[in-house]
Amino acid sequence: MDNFYLEATPKTPKLNFNFDEGKFEISGRSIPENSIEFYKPLLDWLDGYVDNPKSETNLEVKLEYFNTSSSKCLVEIFRKLEKLHKEGNTTNIKWYYDEEDEDMQESGEDFKEIIKLPIEMIMMKDEE
Repeated sequence: MDNFYLEATPKTPKLNFNFDEGKFEISGRSIPENSIEFYKPLLDWLDGYVDNPKSETNLEVKLEYFNTSSSKCLVEIFRKLEKLHKEGNTTNIKWYYDEEDEDMQESGEDFKEIIKLPIEMIMMKDEE
């Protein structure tokens, strides 16, 4: 299975999903004009991954901002990983947020309540 990679743009996040290592990253801004269309190739890729996963899967989410339609797609991504977790695979999510960004912190906390997966909240401090 090939890796899945898309470079970030001003409106879309970097998607770096490394099959061989089971290491996934979503970073940047997620405000595409059509979130469902943007995330569909990744969701399709994840369907294949879920059928043949690595023993450990790690997702790092480092979003600066995302819109409502992107949040629905993130839930779909988390649900696919939740399936792995329920099947006994080690599945970890790290949610990074800036120490001054209460909205992103609250979003991560909200996802923790919705998804039955361990989500580690990691505060990033501004370096001056």
